[in-house]
Amino acid sequence: MEKVEETIEKKVGDHLLGLTERYLSYRKRTRRIKKEKQKAKHPVLDWLEAFVWAAGMVLLINQYLFQAYQIPSGSMIDSLLIGDRIFVNKIIFGPELLPGMAKLPSPLSPKRNDIIIFENPSYLSRGPAFDIAQRIIYMLTLSLVDIDRDESGEPKAHFLIKRAVGWGGDQLVLQRGELRIRFAGETQWTDERTFNAQRQFKHHISRLIEPEAYPALEAEGKAMAYMELRLNPPPRLIDAALTANSLRYPDDRARDKAGLEVLRGAYPQDNRYRARLARHTQGSYVPEGRILPLGDNRDNSRDGRSFGPIRETKVLGKGSFIYWPLGRIGLIR
Repeated sequence: MEKVEETIEKKVGDHLLGLTERYLSYRKRTRRIKKEKQKAKHPVLDWLEAFVWAAGMVLLINQYLFQAYQIPSGSMIDSLLIGDRIFVNKIIFGPELLPGMAKLPSPLSPKRNDIIIFENPSYLSRGPAFDIAQRIIYMLTLSLVDIDRDESGEPKAHFLIKRAVGWGGDQLVLQRGELRIRFAGETQWTDERTFNAQRQFKHHISRLIEPEAYPALEAEGKAMAYMELRLNPPPRLIDAALTANSLRYPDDRARDKAGLEVLRGAYPQDNRYRARLARHTQGSYVPEGRILPLGDNRDNSRDGRSFGPIRETKVLGKGSFIYWPLGRIGLIR
């Protein structure tokens, strides 16, 4: 019996030894063939393969995880400066399946005060093929090359980066450039700066218009209303409005409100003036499921005050990290 067991063990051992030898020979042969193919491959082809692999990885990371963007304007000063290069977290709110295509679902949604990126609502597309090519080149070069430019050679504002300020159910009103919010379900108005201080938000709201400039802006608006009524403006308005011409960043909303007050007084029965003035005095409402994005640099930002609230589903990502210039490396707040 013992001899039979020894014979079986010997056969099993010989079989395993044979399998091991065949496997090692196969692996050695495979490596040799691969090495010979590598030697025979043209260096240019080898380089192209490496480039395509690297490009594919960059595209996957940019499309589904983190994408690089360059800040083109001063609308987010001091949070983001012109020329800052940042990474945007794209997976957090669900990345797009393909550039410009449907988004994947996500359990997370933007929060108040997030710096968000979204497609410019007023952007005029040159067609799906161009948009995809532009975004692929932009991603591959980590925002260094942008082929989507206007007649003057400047990059078009295909995407905008702003702060999520207004939320569904909020009512917002501007008084001389300062924002007041009546939050959903509340009856009291809250000053934005007070609210930010209470929540310990760290960002700074930049203003380029001094409070002393508003009387001149309002006088200019009233003088323009007098001319619309085919009346000569009072000399005091003309004198006060002269200084408004020197302002680099005039507040058109404050000027428009002052003019509408004159027109409303002249034509109290005209509902057009009543409705337009109400937008200034009663504020604007943010519908459910939408966000009102505003720039931190309030007097030099084209944002939701121009094109209105955007859908939450249109938010492509959240600004996360500044990676260039070196002196500004850090998290985005």
